[in-house]
Amino acid sequence: MCLPLDANTAFAQRFIPDCAGRPEISKARVIRVERNGALILSDGRAVLLEGIRLPQPEAEGGPRYLSERALSVLSNLAKQGPVTFTATPPKQDRYDRVRAHGFNQSWLQVALLEQGLARVAISPDREECSPELYEAEGRARAKRAGVWAITSYAPRSPQAMGSAATGSFQVVEGWVTNVATKDGRISVDFGNDWQRGFSAVIAPQDRRAFRGYDLQSLIARQVRIRGTVQTSRGRPEIALSNPSQIELLN
Repeated sequence: MCLPLDANTAFAQRFIPDCAGRPEISKARVIRVERNGALILSDGRAVLLEGIRLPQPEAEGGPRYLSERALSVLSNLAKQGPVTFTATPPKQDRYDRVRAHGFNQSWLQVALLEQGLARVAISPDREECSPELYEAEGRARAKRAGVWAITSYAPRSPQAMGSAATGSFQVVEGWVTNVATKDGRISVDFGNDWQRGFSAVIAPQDRRAFRGYDLQSLIARQVRIRGTVQTSRGRPEIALSNPSQIELLN
């Protein structure tokens, strides 16, 4: 159904959740979507959808058609009608692109996640709507939709992590065996074999974000974490800079 301008705007504003922040741009017209997923508005401004990551075959080893499909679907969704973009501080990135959630006849982030055409990717300095985004991703994962039908995007076990994953964005599921602090660096360890193990690490400058979070309570629990894989002393790890990167599975 094609809604007139005012009806589209009213629909969007009625269903904007409190977690998404206040409207930053109203009645925006998206004229194109760039290869990196940036939405270009009729007034020349660029908007990035906060909290999600579109498929990136070059870095993740997935098929190129998924990236093309994600961009095509995003373009169609964004052009269904005028878009209301909401934002919370910090509202722009270093290239002056607005970091926002988008709403017209759908919540753009959720629509992509539910089709498996994006994964949740929480920024270090933002966490708004993370439960809602994770729920949408979970629905797609349960149906093996989009990226979740592709092996290279499936959640990995800690034991399956290796040097080949370095530099890629991964979702990892496993049981926490230990939480330790050394030289101000916190290590959340998975597995008892150091050579084959995997850790999520919190750098000293990121510890403030976890103030009040009981990391010791993660021991003997199954969790899901996500982020870009790094290698330290030959061992794969993911840096945690935001508690929203951690999902408790039991």
